[in-house]
Order: sequence, then C-alpha cells, then structure tokens
Amino acid sequence: MKFFKDFSFGLRVYTEAIQYIFRKRLAWFFLFPILLNVILFWVGWDYIGDLAQQSQTYLEGWLDLKNADFWGSGFLKATIGGFIWVVFKILFFLIFAYTGGYIIIILMSPVFSYLSERTEKIKTGNDYPFEVKQFLKDIMRGVFIAVRNLIIELVLTVLMFILSFIPIIGWAAALFLFFISAYFYGFSFLDYAIERKKMSIKQSILFMRENKGIVIANGFIFSLCLIVPFCGVSISSFAAIISVVAGTLAVNEIWDENK
Repeated sequence: MKFFKDFSFGLRVYTEAIQYIFRKRLAWFFLFPILLNVILFWVGWDYIGDLAQQSQTYLEGWLDLKNADFWGSGFLKATIGGFIWVVFKILFFLIFAYTGGYIIIILMSPVFSYLSERTEKIKTGNDYPFEVKQFLKDIMRGVFIAVRNLIIELVLTVLMFILSFIPIIGWAAALFLFFISAYFYGFSFLDYAIERKKMSIKQSILFMRENKGIVIANGFIFSLCLIVPFCGVSISSFAAIISVVAGTLAVNEIWDENK
C-alpha cells in the first residue's frame, strides 16, 4: 500500500536528517530549543507561581482566614497554599503537554523557516536571497498553519471524546488522536519547504493528503516525544529541529521525482 511505503520513506528520511544535521554543520540550531525551554519554563513557572499566590490570597479572604488566629489556622493556611500550588503546577504541565507542540511551532516559526531554507540551499544549491517581507510572510504562514491545525485537532479531540463512550470505537480513539496529531505536526514541518515551491495553502493541503504517510511519519517522533511525562515538551523541541530538516529533504526528493 502507498501509505505504508510513504510512512517507511518518511521514517528513513527522518533518520537521514539526524546524520545530515551533524554532517552539514546545522547542529547549532539545537541552541534555539535550549533557549526556548529556559524562557518558557522560567516565565511560565514564575507566572503560575504568582497566579497560585493570588488564588491563595483570594481564597483565604473569601474564607475569612487572613487574620484568623484559632488553633490550627496556620496549618490550615499552609495546607490550602500547598494544595493550590500543586493544582496549578499540575494544570501548567497538563496544558503545556497538550498545547506545547503548537507553542513550539508558533514561537520557533522564524527559526524553522530559516532552517528549512538553509537545508534546501545545502541540499540543492537553490539560493533564496533574504527579504524581510518574504521572511515575515513565511513566518505568518507558519503561524497560520499551526493555529489552523490546532483548531482542527481540538475539534477532533472533542469528537473522539464523545465517541470514546461507545464500546470498541472508544478503545481506538486515543490511538487515532495520536496519529491525527502526528499528521498535523508533520504538516507544519513540511509546509516550510512547500511554501518555497510557490504552492498556496490549499495546494499544500492537497499535497499533504496525497503524501499523508510521509507527513505522519515526519510528525510521529515529535508526537512520541510530547507524551513523555514532564519533559515531553522539552525533548520534542529538539525533535522539531530534526523534523523540519527531514520534511525539507522529503519534499525536495518528492519534488524531483515528480519532475
């Protein structure tokens, strides 16, 4: 079947991309995920901590515990504070785990756009002179694709949640959603190379559907990294670099074959 052949091709290109990155001196792009993780966790952890503190203050005021001095009041305040802190931290990880993939794609869109262009230049010799207008256009397209895919995935997630109450179908819902996520992530990573072929978003969508095995394979490793407990988003940000390179190599190989 074409799907399995394409999926195998996508995984092969992915492994080639890892070697390609180090052989062609593109490994310095891994510095960007490191910087992104530091910023996201520093800002996010700080913000969540402030939000938890504000919530604790509000709850203590609502329960009239702020100036309470009855026996055990100190322990009660500490328990409430600890409970709120734990709840907010868990929520932070859950929200980040689900939307983290798209947060990475959106925030690192400028890096991915340049990395994809750089990869193609090394591979094919095609040179794309830097233009601020075109660069911004590429970034906006990348962000638009990411937001579009996130919305579609959220709709499908709600639908799968409803269907999960149906026996048998419910068992396959989680697996189906995993591959849906892999498809949309792969879509985002491949589109940087597609855009340089002067294909519209509509044409890009058709391309992805025709080559969905390759697209899913490209987003497969990224999706696997995301489900690693606690550090999934951090690991996946590094996998994203490989995915962009693999996507660019795959698109150019397909493009050459179709010629």
